[in-house]
Parts: sequence; structure tokens; C-alpha cells
Amino acid sequence: MIDKLHVEQALAEALRTGGDFAELFAQDRRSSTTALRNRMVENAVAARSHGAGIRVYKGLNSVYVHTNDTSLAGLLDAARKAADAVGAAAGGVDVHLAPSRAPSVHAFGTAVPEVPGARRADLLRRASAAARAVSAEVELASARLTGCDEDILIANSEGLCVADRRMYTRFSISCVACSAGENQTGSESPGALMGFELFDERVDVEAAARTAAQRAVTMLHAEPCPAGVMPVVIDGGFGGVIFHEACGHSLEAAAVAFGNSEFCGKLGQAIASPVVTAIDDGTLPNEWGSTSVDDEGTPTTKLVLIENGVLKNYMVDRLNGRRMGLPTTGSARRQNYAFAPTSRMRNTYIAPGNDDEAEILATCGDGLYAKAMGGGSVNPVTGEFNFAVSEGYLIRDGKVVRPVRGAMLIGKGAEVLKRIDRVGKKMWMAQGMCGASSGSVPVNVGQPMIRVTGLTVGGR
Repeated sequence: MIDKLHVEQALAEALRTGGDFAELFAQDRRSSTTALRNRMVENAVAARSHGAGIRVYKGLNSVYVHTNDTSLAGLLDAARKAADAVGAAAGGVDVHLAPSRAPSVHAFGTAVPEVPGARRADLLRRASAAARAVSAEVELASARLTGCDEDILIANSEGLCVADRRMYTRFSISCVACSAGENQTGSESPGALMGFELFDERVDVEAAARTAAQRAVTMLHAEPCPAGVMPVVIDGGFGGVIFHEACGHSLEAAAVAFGNSEFCGKLGQAIASPVVTAIDDGTLPNEWGSTSVDDEGTPTTKLVLIENGVLKNYMVDRLNGRRMGLPTTGSARRQNYAFAPTSRMRNTYIAPGNDDEAEILATCGDGLYAKAMGGGSVNPVTGEFNFAVSEGYLIRDGKVVRPVRGAMLIGKGAEVLKRIDRVGKKMWMAQGMCGASSGSVPVNVGQPMIRVTGLTVGGR
């Protein structure tokens, strides 16, 4: 992507004023988006972005400069600006790189931008038709197909020079059901680190569309959810967003290194129920949150965060690892070359347990079954969160009796972890985008069905 000699010169220039570490991240990304609304293709956009960022450390200080000019002159200019921002001390060393390609377990087929537009549009039309066929009350079905193919180069002053290829594909559909002046929505957004073969191997867009449409129709006829403290059964897949938001962010070194986490200083301590094991795994083949190497060039890992309730690891990037005295865990991520990396989640999930799903519900008594989760917010310092339930049902005497809408789950991450008393046997994941200081990155969230013994449910 960039001549090795040019990279070496840029890294050497970045260290000219006494920096002790320099890194270059270069990216060439080809992407496309096709969107359908009201049975019509609303837009079809192709784009390409290309650029590089240079980062310099001096102790615990870090400077990042990025540019879309990857000529030798452009790289040297960015490196010079980074070096000048670090300080004015004399320094500099020669940098010698050993180029390599990241070993990969990810098989890629045809990138979405290479697929003919007519074929992409046909996929969206089939999904829209399947959603509308669920009920006459489905008045709107909007579908979108996005995909990208990108080449990455990461090099640093320690001699690392690794190339990687990443290919992402995602389909999303949002349905609106209407009756008597009321509207409810339902959505599904499956994706993977794959090309267009995703739709031959993993994703049935018509089935996803029917699920989204049925959720909208079900919630349209649901009663308002009662409020109170009660047992809550949270289903798998996107139900894992609660762990991701309420606990996962608090285990990232970006928070822990500055004391901005409720889990600071708790390695080796019990922070969750003994039935809880939580993992952040970037090695899963072709999963949405996986990579071969992280965005600092470190091979990705399977990281046990919590084992049988005991905190085992934080997610650590290079700079925050310096601050904490811990090695990197292959968790450094960034949206693109315009962002410096920091510690981020990848495929984060609660591991399968030993409980039968039917028994989890049958022994619940009176409570709430959160079958599908929506958005929410969290304070990583305190762990306090609130999340919307996009598809919920009342449980009465261990039986799921009727749908309810408007439910909100309110609590604190550390408390919820300790109140999980059942974990189901089947784990599955769902896809999302996670935003933080290093931009928006693809992540998987997941879990089996779990039960929380007591959780505040906001409703009416």
C-alpha cells in the first residue's frame, strides 16, 4: 500500500524530537451503501477513503496526526507535526521494518462494492416484500445493505510492519406497523466479517424481515408495561448489550487507567455471580467484531474477562497498558485512520451456562421476559444504566402471558452481575456499532438466556 522505505523514513522523522515510540496506520477502504424505502431504491452510494495516521509516544504523552496524503512528502509532513508537538529535545533513530501479512482465519468471497447493483437491489426488494407480507398493518419497510473492503498497514518503530485485509457486510431492515393512529417499530441488522456470501451461508434476509415485521405488529397490540422491581429474564443475542454497555465499557483500559471505572483495582476479586463467565474474543472466524490483528498490529486474542464471577482481565491497548503496567491484550481499535486507537470490545458475550431455558422461565414467578433489547445509556464510572426493551412479555406464575411495551430496565452494572442466578445453555450473538473516543467500530454482543433476580423496570 505504501513503500516500506517511505514508512521507515516517516517513523524516523516522528522520533526526531525525542519520542520513544512511533506508529503508522494506513488504510485504503472501498465501500458501498444501497437503501430501499417504500419499495423504491432510495440511494446507491459508492465511496473510497484513503489515508494514514502517525502516532508518537513520549512516556505517557501521545500525539496523533492524520493525513489523506500518503506520498512521502505527505507522510513526512504529518510525522514532522507529530514530532514537533511532542517536544524539542534532540532524538531520532533509524527504523528498519520486516514486512509481513497477518495470518488469517477469515475466508472472504466477493466484496459488496463488487456486486452488481441490480443484485443488491433485488435482495432488498425480497426483504421488503417478506416484511409486508406479515401483516397489512406493516405500512413501511426500509432495508439497507452496506459493505466494505479495506486494506490495512500497521508499522512501528520496534520493527513491526503487518498488512491485513478486512471485509464487512451488513443487512438491516426496519419496519413500522400502524393501527388506530399508533405506530410501533421492529428491526433486525445481521452482519459479519464476510463478503456478499453472507447471504448464502449465514443470513436469510426474508426471515430477518419477517422477524422485524412481526415484532412491530406484536408491540402494536401490546399493553403498557407495569413498573416496579421484579425478576427479569433477558434473552440471548442482542440481550448481551446490557453486559456490553453496563459492564464491558467499565473493563476497558481507557476507563480503568484513569480511575473512571467501578471495577478499578478489582482483578482477582469476585465481581459477579459464580454462574457468570464473560469473554471478549476477537479470534472467532468471520464474526462481526473479529480481526486478525488489532489496530496496533497485535494479534487478536480470546480474553476471559470474568471467570465464575471473578474478574480476570481488563481489555488493554498499548498506551493505557503503559499507564497500568499491563501488556496489551490485542484490544486496540479505531474507526479509521483519522482516529488514534484505544481499548475497545470485539465479540463480547456471557458464556453458556447449565440451565434449561424453559426452566428459567417456569421458575421465575412473576416478572418480565425481555425477548429483544433496544438502545440505552450508561455511565461507565458508576455503571448506572437504562435500556429500552423493544419486545417484552409479562411472566405470571412462570408462564409468558402477554406482550407489553414501553419497558425500561434500570440498574447498576456491578449489582446486576451479582443478581444473575440462571444462565442458559445456548449462546448466540448479534451485531452492533459501538461508539467511543476512537470512533465507531463493529462489535458483537451476546449471551444465552439469563435471569436477574431483581431489576427495576420502568413502565406505566
